[in-house]
Amino acid sequence: MGEIICQTCDSTIEHFEDEKVTKLYADKCPNCSNHNVEQK
Repeated sequence: MGEIICQTCDSTIEHFEDEKVTKLYADKCPNCSNHNVEQK
């Protein structure tokens, strides 16, 4: 089982099938992207 994790807020964005436990870090999840757009 693998997880894609947001670097900004550390929340799990998505799970994917993998032979071993894997954590991949994405730059920003949709929630973080939306917050940054609203604050500008």
